[in-house]
Amino acid sequence: MTEENVTPQEEPVDETPPAEAVEAQPVEEPVEESPKEEPVEEPPDEGPAAPSPAEDITSDDKLWAALGYPIPLIAIIALLLEDKKERPFIRFHAIQSLAFNIVLWVVIVLLSIPTVGCVSILWLITLWPAYDAYKGNYTEIPVITNFIKKQGWV
Repeated sequence: MTEENVTPQEEPVDETPPAEAVEAQPVEEPVEESPKEEPVEEPPDEGPAAPSPAEDITSDDKLWAALGYPIPLIAIIALLLEDKKERPFIRFHAIQSLAFNIVLWVVIVLLSIPTVGCVSILWLITLWPAYDAYKGNYTEIPVITNFIKKQGWV
């Protein structure tokens, strides 16, 4: 028979420290650097058109704002009455409705000349912002709202 070289197998050595030693070692936590607090800049004053969170819009405000679009005379009256023009919601919609109606009537007159007056139906466009104002929203009419804000009217 042949002799086999028998070598004893080496047992793997466990290099993990005992549990007691792990608990005793202090654990280093990564230190997070807190971001430097920069002074918060106040947004520019947008005038009375910027609604405050505490502003309460009454049903009277909604009605005055809504009626100013199809009947521009209501918007003029709202701007002449002291208690109404101090309300930001009414003031915003009154000024915007006057600007909107001026632009609309210029377009109606210019288009009525070649179409023999058939364009006056465009007046119905005033009902959309009136409905939105009656819901209590600050209606944004793309060009007109930007113009009146840049002029500082609202």
